[in-house]
Amino acid sequence: MTAVQTAGVVNKGIGRIPVTDVSPVVEAGAYPAKAVVGELIPVRAKVFREGHDAVNASVILTDPQGRETRTDMKPLEPRGLDPWEAWVRPDSEGPWTFRVEGWSDPWGTWLHNAEAKLPAGVDIDLVCLEGRDLLERTAQAAEASDDPIQASILRATAQLLIPQRPPKDLLDVANASGLDAAMRKYGPRELVSPTADYPIWVDRKRALYGSWYEFFPRSQGATQDADGTWHSGTFETSMGRLDEVAAMGFDVVYLPPIHPIGNAFKKGKNNTLDADENDPGSPWAIGGPAGGHDAIHPDLGDFESFDRLVAHANELGMEIALDFALQASPDHPWVQSHPEFFTTRIDGTIAYAENPPKKYQDIYPINFDNDPDGIYHEVLRLLKFWVGHGVKIFRVDNPHTKPINFWAWIMQQMREFDPDVLFFAEAFTKPAMMAALGKVGFHQSYSYFTWRNTAEELREYMLELTREMDSFYRPVFFVNTPDINPFYLQSGNPAAFAIRAILAATLSPSWGVYSGFELFEHEPLKAGGEEYRNSEKYEYRPRDYNAQPNLNMLLGQLNSIRRAHPALQQLRRIDFHPTNNDGILAFSKVDGDDRILCIVSVDQDNTLEGEVMVDMAALGLQDDAPLHVRDELTGATFTWGQRNFVRLAPAQPAHILHVL
Repeated sequence: MTAVQTAGVVNKGIGRIPVTDVSPVVEAGAYPAKAVVGELIPVRAKVFREGHDAVNASVILTDPQGRETRTDMKPLEPRGLDPWEAWVRPDSEGPWTFRVEGWSDPWGTWLHNAEAKLPAGVDIDLVCLEGRDLLERTAQAAEASDDPIQASILRATAQLLIPQRPPKDLLDVANASGLDAAMRKYGPRELVSPTADYPIWVDRKRALYGSWYEFFPRSQGATQDADGTWHSGTFETSMGRLDEVAAMGFDVVYLPPIHPIGNAFKKGKNNTLDADENDPGSPWAIGGPAGGHDAIHPDLGDFESFDRLVAHANELGMEIALDFALQASPDHPWVQSHPEFFTTRIDGTIAYAENPPKKYQDIYPINFDNDPDGIYHEVLRLLKFWVGHGVKIFRVDNPHTKPINFWAWIMQQMREFDPDVLFFAEAFTKPAMMAALGKVGFHQSYSYFTWRNTAEELREYMLELTREMDSFYRPVFFVNTPDINPFYLQSGNPAAFAIRAILAATLSPSWGVYSGFELFEHEPLKAGGEEYRNSEKYEYRPRDYNAQPNLNMLLGQLNSIRRAHPALQQLRRIDFHPTNNDGILAFSKVDGDDRILCIVSVDQDNTLEGEVMVDMAALGLQDDAPLHVRDELTGATFTWGQRNFVRLAPAQPAHILHVL
């Protein structure tokens, strides 16, 4: 084993070999950094020392059983700023830790001196003597690690450091590739200076990678009589839609709230206040005579039918994600049994939700400060209740309107209860709040992708997500939601829908679709707004999903490509490649030997031509190497080089190239 001389553990401050700016570290280690099983994680730090002697650094990764694995770091450019990096890959779920060890590197120091002194004929005898001593010590370490072959090679090499040999020959001996590997493995490490151990929580893979599809069960199979009377869809009539969604390759089916809906101030079509008996109301106005958050709307079915829906999704290889909205209608049982869960105004009335000038009279927000112990434990009870019915993913509605310390407590309690339960934050809000939700434990979050449309906007946003936020924030790129009809899609141009689907599915390891997207639904409620006209939040919307034209085939193809390529299942390793057309985005994603190069037009109306200048090093290739690729969308194969002409039309706006 390597001879190690420790300088002692320094949990605070700077050690004998300074190690600073360590990442991934979340709030000084108060919360664990994020990872999933099998994910490559970058560990970075600045490592330096006084004087000119060489330093080196290693990452010590510790698994939940306490087993340590050492990975040596590499210096990065610019060397003058002392950056070091290593990529590690945890292989099991649970609480891991890592630390960075900076250390004095006698071999690196000797090699530097040899390269400077030998060609100049300075101190040749001393250089050779010191080199032989280092090699002998390293040979002894190899013997102690039961590696006699390396020990023999090291001793044989030592005998070649003869001062009378030409300097060039001595340098060839010192720089032999086999010697370098042996010295990295067994060479002495002195003044080892470890940082504190920092936490990483390793989740199951679905916390990072997955394809989401959202639909309203009440619309699946809903029918309307000639007199206008509606009959709701049910869990049973949603079974067939599960089959269709699975056939398109989706992993998660997200259901809006399935609970009883209040009648007080019930919303009518297009969010009006003049609802009639045929209007189903907003599912987010939770609670009525039939119960609250632990009840099912009678029109949808009962718990047995819900359990069958969950079981059928699991049989198809999918999971059900349930909307978890902490708010109540005026008819919710809590209003009578727990009035302390709400805010009572000075006139004695309960405050309803407002976002002035908007008013939501059908929803009472929760007050988390009147009775924190009561509401905290009630929420925990509800989550455990639905986990008991097979739900392992919760899409949390508006978590940014609830206290952060409440979520921190919930996340800790649920992690202890069942670490496989995942939470997805529906938080379209300020960056600091979105970051805080991720830090305290939300596994995934909606993102600003909806409003990033140009190539430059997308490039900047992805660099922010992958270089600055990756330790605590995992995005899900939804192309639309019941609340958001993106401006980019309001043209109704099928190319716009194809472009956004391709971007979402390739840029982010998790992406999502709200039903109707595949049918190019795009009509806004009003000009300049992002609400859908005839929004499904307020009415039944049965659809013919096979009506032409549709995007069913492309959605299925994208999900199939994602499943085949680990590079598209990770967030952190992405590089952008220059183009000479501002409307073309070029990027690559790499995981191990799997390499994907994507070229996407962001122009839904025009055919674009341009050159893509491929950064060959980002793909692990030499600059002059041929680039053999296969387009996963068309099956066509090409041989590219560093500069490549592309022509992208609205009918075929992208290449997803597998580097062969």
